[in-house]
Amino acid sequence: MLISINERDPRPIYMQIARQIKEQIQTEELHRGDELPSVRELAESLGINLHTVRRGYQELSDAGLLSVRLGRRARVFRSTPSGRIPDEIRASFVDRVRELLVDGLLVGFSADELRELVGREIKELAAPRSRPIDTEE
Repeated sequence: MLISINERDPRPIYMQIARQIKEQIQTEELHRGDELPSVRELAESLGINLHTVRRGYQELSDAGLLSVRLGRRARVFRSTPSGRIPDEIRASFVDRVRELLVDGLLVGFSADELRELVGREIKELAAPRSRPIDTEE
């Protein structure tokens, strides 16, 4: 698992951590049952406060993506969504997409540019990727 922090990103660091882990679950770089680094290990490797990492992990736990237990490493809980999307999750998602679209229009993207951008990102995220083989023993 590789996480990097972008100091220029206006999002809080815990959100950057959560976003990158979500992407790694979506692209199947992380699978159900995979262990994540401990809060302390990840905080030390990134040079950040451990509470920041804990908050990122908690966000993912609240979303049902990680299993977080005291004294144990966090594990990927769900690798792919299944079944019907609950109404509150759907509404929250639509609100976030709408906000991003408004932001895009305000900074000068055309509707066609936004459609192309979204289509390209969906293609990239939905493309199947092979899991690297671990050669270390």
